Amino acid sequence: MTHRLPLFPLATVLYPGLLLPLHIFEERYRLLMRELVDVPEGTPRRFGVIALREGREGPDSVEGLSALYGVGCTAELRQVRAYDDGQFDIMTSGTSRFRLRALDTSRPYFQGEVEFLDEPQGDEAAVMSAGVSRLFLRYREALLAAQGQAAGEPPDLPDDPIVLSYLVAAAMVLDLGDKQRLLESPDAAARLRAELELLRREAAVVRRLPSVPAVDLVRESVSRN
Repeated sequence: MTHRLPLFPLATVLYPGLLLPLHIFEERYRLLMRELVDVPEGTPRRFGVIALREGREGPDSVEGLSALYGVGCTAELRQVRAYDDGQFDIMTSGTSRFRLRALDTSRPYFQGEVEFLDEPQGDEAAVMSAGVSRLFLRYREALLAAQGQAAGEPPDLPDDPIVLSYLVAAAMVLDLGDKQRLLESPDAAARLRAELELLRREAAVVRRLPSVPAVDLVRESVSRN
Protein backbone atom coordinates (compact mmCIF):
# COMPACT_ATOMS: atom_id res chain seq x y z
CA MET A 1 0.00 0.00 0.00
CA THR A 2 1.27 3.45 -0.90
CA HIS A 3 0.76 6.74 0.93
CA ARG A 4 1.06 10.39 -0.11
CA LEU A 5 3.84 12.17 1.80
CA PRO A 6 5.33 15.68 1.49
CA LEU A 7 9.05 15.43 0.68
CA PHE A 8 12.02 17.45 1.86
CA PRO A 9 15.12 16.59 -0.22
CA LEU A 10 18.35 17.21 1.70
CA ALA A 11 22.04 16.49 1.46
CA THR A 12 21.78 14.31 4.56
CA VAL A 13 20.28 11.03 5.74
CA LEU A 14 17.79 10.76 8.60
CA TYR A 15 17.39 7.53 10.57
CA PRO A 16 14.44 6.27 12.63
CA GLY A 17 14.74 7.35 16.25
CA LEU A 18 17.28 10.12 15.57
CA LEU A 19 16.79 13.86 15.89
CA LEU A 20 17.20 16.32 13.02
CA PRO A 21 16.96 20.10 13.59
CA LEU A 22 16.25 22.23 10.52
CA HIS A 23 16.11 25.93 9.72
CA ILE A 24 13.31 26.62 7.23
CA PHE A 25 13.73 29.70 5.05
CA GLU A 26 12.74 28.69 1.51
CA GLU A 27 9.18 29.74 0.67
CA ARG A 28 7.88 26.34 -0.47
CA TYR A 29 9.00 24.74 2.79
CA ARG A 30 7.59 27.64 4.81
CA LEU A 31 4.28 26.72 3.16
CA LEU A 32 4.76 23.09 4.16
CA MET A 33 5.45 24.08 7.77
CA ARG A 34 2.37 26.29 7.92
CA GLU A 35 0.24 23.47 6.59
CA LEU A 36 1.69 20.96 9.07
CA VAL A 37 1.18 23.31 12.01
CA ASP A 38 -2.46 23.78 11.00
CA VAL A 39 -3.39 20.09 10.79
CA PRO A 40 -6.02 18.93 13.35
CA GLU A 41 -4.84 17.88 16.78
CA GLY A 42 -3.88 14.21 16.86
CA THR A 43 -2.98 14.09 13.15
CA PRO A 44 0.69 13.18 12.51
CA ARG A 45 2.73 16.24 11.52
CA ARG A 46 5.25 14.55 9.29
CA PHE A 47 7.12 14.80 6.02
CA GLY A 48 9.69 12.66 4.27
CA VAL A 49 13.40 13.42 4.39
CA ILE A 50 15.10 11.92 1.36
CA ALA A 51 18.71 12.37 0.31
CA LEU A 52 19.82 14.00 -2.92
CA ARG A 53 22.15 11.84 -4.98
CA GLU A 54 24.32 14.80 -5.91
CA GLY A 55 24.25 16.27 -2.42
CA ARG A 56 22.77 19.56 -3.63
CA GLU A 57 20.05 21.56 -1.91
CA GLY A 58 18.03 24.41 -3.33
CA PRO A 59 15.08 25.27 -5.55
CA ASP A 60 16.64 23.92 -8.75
CA SER A 61 18.29 20.84 -7.30
CA VAL A 62 15.70 18.17 -7.95
CA GLU A 63 14.64 17.39 -11.49
CA GLY A 64 12.91 14.08 -10.83
CA LEU A 65 13.20 10.65 -9.31
CA SER A 66 16.69 10.15 -10.72
CA ALA A 67 18.01 12.97 -8.50
CA LEU A 68 16.75 11.30 -5.32
CA TYR A 69 17.73 8.16 -3.49
CA GLY A 70 15.01 5.55 -3.40
CA VAL A 71 14.67 5.19 0.39
CA GLY A 72 14.06 7.95 2.92
CA CYS A 73 12.77 8.41 6.45
CA THR A 74 9.73 10.23 7.77
CA ALA A 75 10.40 13.20 10.04
CA GLU A 76 7.82 14.04 12.68
CA LEU A 77 7.61 17.59 14.00
CA ARG A 78 8.52 17.76 17.69
CA GLN A 79 9.16 21.47 18.19
CA VAL A 80 8.37 24.47 16.00
CA ARG A 81 9.57 28.03 16.45
CA ALA A 82 8.07 30.53 14.02
CA TYR A 83 9.70 33.90 13.33
CA ASP A 84 8.07 37.18 12.30
CA ASP A 85 9.74 37.04 8.87
CA GLY A 86 8.08 33.69 8.10
CA GLN A 87 11.08 31.47 8.77
CA PHE A 88 11.02 28.51 11.15
CA ASP A 89 13.37 26.57 13.37
CA ILE A 90 12.10 23.05 13.88
CA MET A 91 13.15 19.89 15.65
CA THR A 92 12.12 16.62 14.05
CA SER A 93 12.59 12.98 14.90
CA GLY A 94 12.89 10.13 12.43
CA THR A 95 10.09 7.59 12.57
CA SER A 96 9.62 5.17 9.65
CA ARG A 97 11.63 4.34 6.57
CA PHE A 98 9.87 4.51 3.23
CA ARG A 99 10.54 3.60 -0.39
CA LEU A 100 9.72 6.29 -2.95
CA ARG A 101 7.54 4.88 -5.73
CA ALA A 102 6.49 8.05 -7.59
CA LEU A 103 7.08 11.79 -7.45
CA ASP A 104 4.39 14.48 -7.71
CA THR A 105 5.66 17.95 -8.63
CA SER A 106 2.25 19.66 -8.92
CA ARG A 107 2.61 21.59 -5.66
CA PRO A 108 5.31 24.12 -4.65
CA TYR A 109 7.00 21.38 -2.60
CA PHE A 110 7.47 17.81 -3.75
CA GLN A 111 5.15 15.00 -2.74
CA GLY A 112 5.85 11.32 -3.04
CA GLU A 113 3.87 8.14 -3.34
CA VAL A 114 5.69 6.08 -0.74
CA GLU A 115 5.59 2.57 0.68
CA PHE A 116 6.49 2.32 4.36
CA LEU A 117 9.08 -0.35 5.16
CA ASP A 118 9.14 -2.88 7.98
CA GLU A 119 11.97 -3.02 10.51
CA PRO A 120 12.98 -6.70 10.76
CA GLN A 121 15.78 -7.62 13.12
CA GLY A 122 17.30 -10.35 10.98
CA ASP A 123 19.36 -13.38 11.91
CA GLU A 124 22.25 -13.03 14.37
CA ALA A 125 21.53 -9.35 15.01
CA ALA A 126 21.84 -9.80 18.77
CA VAL A 127 25.21 -11.51 18.37
CA MET A 128 26.57 -8.80 16.08
CA SER A 129 25.35 -6.04 18.39
CA ALA A 130 28.07 -6.87 20.90
CA GLY A 131 30.82 -6.56 18.29
CA VAL A 132 29.41 -3.31 16.90
CA SER A 133 29.14 -1.80 20.38
CA ARG A 134 32.73 -2.74 21.20
CA LEU A 135 34.14 -1.41 17.92
CA PHE A 136 32.06 1.76 18.07
CA LEU A 137 33.43 2.65 21.51
CA ARG A 138 36.99 2.13 20.18
CA TYR A 139 36.16 4.24 17.11
CA ARG A 140 34.74 6.98 19.34
CA GLU A 141 37.89 7.01 21.47
CA ALA A 142 40.14 7.19 18.40
CA LEU A 143 38.10 10.02 16.88
CA LEU A 144 38.10 12.07 20.08
CA ALA A 145 41.82 11.46 20.57
CA ALA A 146 42.50 12.71 17.04
CA GLN A 147 40.60 15.89 18.00
CA GLY A 148 42.68 16.27 21.16
CA GLN A 149 39.73 15.45 23.42
CA ALA A 150 39.46 13.03 26.32
CA ALA A 151 36.99 10.21 25.74
CA GLY A 152 35.54 10.41 29.26
CA GLU A 153 32.92 7.97 30.38
CA PRO A 154 31.72 5.74 27.52
CA PRO A 155 28.08 6.29 26.59
CA ASP A 156 25.45 3.69 27.39
CA LEU A 157 24.56 2.01 24.12
CA PRO A 158 21.11 0.48 23.56
CA ASP A 159 20.60 -3.27 23.80
CA ASP A 160 18.00 -3.34 21.03
CA PRO A 161 19.84 -4.30 17.80
CA ILE A 162 17.57 -2.15 15.61
CA VAL A 163 18.02 0.95 17.77
CA LEU A 164 21.77 0.34 18.07
CA SER A 165 22.15 -0.06 14.31
CA TYR A 166 20.57 3.34 13.65
CA LEU A 167 22.42 5.10 16.47
CA VAL A 168 25.79 3.91 15.19
CA ALA A 169 24.85 4.76 11.60
CA ALA A 170 23.98 8.32 12.63
CA ALA A 171 27.02 8.82 14.84
CA MET A 172 29.73 7.61 12.45
CA VAL A 173 31.55 10.11 10.24
CA LEU A 174 30.74 8.72 6.79
CA ASP A 175 30.07 10.04 3.31
CA LEU A 176 26.52 10.30 2.06
CA GLY A 177 26.68 7.11 0.01
CA ASP A 178 27.68 5.00 3.03
CA LYS A 179 25.02 6.67 5.18
CA GLN A 180 22.37 5.91 2.57
CA ARG A 181 23.44 2.28 2.19
CA LEU A 182 23.00 1.79 5.91
CA LEU A 183 19.51 3.29 5.75
CA GLU A 184 18.60 0.94 2.90
CA SER A 185 19.82 -2.22 4.66
CA PRO A 186 17.04 -4.84 4.57
CA ASP A 187 17.25 -5.55 8.31
CA ALA A 188 19.20 -4.68 11.45
CA ALA A 189 21.49 -7.68 11.04
CA ALA A 190 22.61 -6.55 7.59
CA ARG A 191 23.08 -3.00 8.88
CA LEU A 192 25.16 -4.17 11.84
CA ARG A 193 27.23 -6.40 9.58
CA ALA A 194 28.00 -3.45 7.33
CA GLU A 195 28.82 -1.30 10.35
CA LEU A 196 31.38 -3.82 11.56
CA GLU A 197 33.29 -3.36 8.31
CA LEU A 198 32.85 0.41 8.29
CA LEU A 199 33.99 0.76 11.89
CA ARG A 200 37.17 -1.22 11.17
CA ARG A 201 37.83 0.86 8.06
CA GLU A 202 37.13 4.22 9.65
CA ALA A 203 39.05 3.52 12.84
CA ALA A 204 42.12 2.71 10.73
CA VAL A 205 41.65 5.93 8.76
CA VAL A 206 41.35 8.03 11.94
CA ARG A 207 44.53 6.54 13.40
CA ARG A 208 46.49 7.58 10.29
CA LEU A 209 45.27 11.19 10.29
CA PRO A 210 47.21 13.87 12.20
CA SER A 211 43.93 15.59 13.09
CA VAL A 212 40.25 15.48 12.17
CA PRO A 213 37.49 18.10 12.26
CA ALA A 214 35.41 18.32 15.42
CA VAL A 215 32.24 16.26 15.17
CA ASP A 216 29.29 15.55 17.42
CA LEU A 217 28.94 11.83 18.12
CA VAL A 218 25.64 12.32 19.91
CA ARG A 219 23.24 13.74 17.35
CA GLU A 220 22.96 14.81 13.74
CA SER A 221 24.17 18.30 12.88
CA VAL A 222 21.86 21.07 11.73
CA SER A 223 21.00 21.02 8.03
CA ARG A 224 19.68 24.11 6.27
CA ASN A 225 17.16 23.72 3.45
